Amino acid sequence: MNRRTYLQTVGICAGLSATIGQAGATVGSRSDPPSDALGFLEVEGTTEAVVSADGEMVYLATTDGYAIVDIQDPTDPQLRAHETGLLATHEAGPMEYIYDVKVAGDRLLVVGPATLTSDAVEAALLVDVSEPESPETLTVYETGYHIHNCYLTETHAYLCANTMAENGLSIVSLGDDRDELREVGYWSVLEYDEVWEDVAPILRYLHDVTVTNDVACLAYWDAGTWLVDVSDPSNPTYVGHVSDHEPEALAEITNQADIREEQTTLPGNSHYAVTDEQLDLLIVGREAWTIETDSERRGDVGGIDIYTLSDPTAPEHVSSIDAPPTPDPTSGGTWTTAHNFELRNGILYSSWYEGGVRVHDISEPHNPDELYHWRNDDIASFWTAQVGVQQEYFVASSTGIRNTDAGVWLFEDLETDIEPPSTEASESPAETTDGVPGFTLLSAISAGTVGALGWKYYTKESDP
Repeated sequence: MNRRTYLQTVGICAGLSATIGQAGATVGSRSDPPSDALGFLEVEGTTEAVVSADGEMVYLATTDGYAIVDIQDPTDPQLRAHETGLLATHEAGPMEYIYDVKVAGDRLLVVGPATLTSDAVEAALLVDVSEPESPETLTVYETGYHIHNCYLTETHAYLCANTMAENGLSIVSLGDDRDELREVGYWSVLEYDEVWEDVAPILRYLHDVTVTNDVACLAYWDAGTWLVDVSDPSNPTYVGHVSDHEPEALAEITNQADIREEQTTLPGNSHYAVTDEQLDLLIVGREAWTIETDSERRGDVGGIDIYTLSDPTAPEHVSSIDAPPTPDPTSGGTWTTAHNFELRNGILYSSWYEGGVRVHDISEPHNPDELYHWRNDDIASFWTAQVGVQQEYFVASSTGIRNTDAGVWLFEDLETDIEPPSTEASESPAETTDGVPGFTLLSAISAGTVGALGWKYYTKESDP
């Protein structure tokens, strides 16, 4: 029996119970979900996953490079390319800690390193993936700063430019022939109010960016979630934001232990955020854990918050999706905090590390309805969930932390009463509601701490 068949047949058909580690599915009110995964392909080092507009290919960041997987048959995903040793001849090469890729049409954006502590070349690569088995690097854009996350449309790349000074958004043109990378615009919270400069950089870290209908959604950790109009890339302008903290209060946190606690725990922790296609909703994922001291545990596991944008200058919180249960909510325990997700046509596909993957109907944003939940924390720790072909299958990438299986999973999607767009006529998800991914607590070297993403790989060998 091969590995894929094994994973599909051992223990996966049982219903999910409250017992941690049992695999299966929970049944939502909309329809009976599938009880099984459709397929799995192991790809070492997998983190982020993004899907082509037609749902036929999934592109993976693989820590040491990137991979292209054919998912036209979701029960039998096939590896088409796995590129490693990127920029190996560079004096600071090869690239490493590649945790994010994005796709738009036949262009793939590959960025790294994701961590502050790497001395590797800091760059973004634009790759032609029109021939999936023979991807070709078109240009190399060296940045001078690490890149944990990025975004890509048909015309522009958006880079989280965390210099640990301004921590802004760099807007980069692909050029007329979509074969170059050249910065044309820039924005940071310091342009909105210089008082943010007094806040520890790691607490106003630009963790991620998504772009929908010319509105960039910036997840600025404890500085909040910010909406910026990028219709003129050379002149991005502030629209609105939501934050749990005032900058003056954050500026008072100067002790390194207190910074670490603030960075780890709620409130705040804007890790990943998207708007819907109509710019009516804002969805914010919060990656957070509890802190354990000698006398108590403080904080809670981060979930997903839903806001309405009837007034985009002042998003209004209307509901939340709590994290799945965990026997140990600290960063050293079983991770069930929110990570990356995608919102498509009122359906939210989300990942929760060892808490599994979930599907919610949020067409009534005040009352999100869970339709499906798959979890097996013995074999999967999910980084993202992304639409393949809506109402047919969706995709989720699993990391290899704590001896789980790194690679790409495929699940049967639910039939709902929504009308999904034709894949032939649809735009690239990168131009609509793509979901991009997640750093988990990168800490500045000056803070004397190791960020959770760097931390979890650093301590992997010593994990029980």
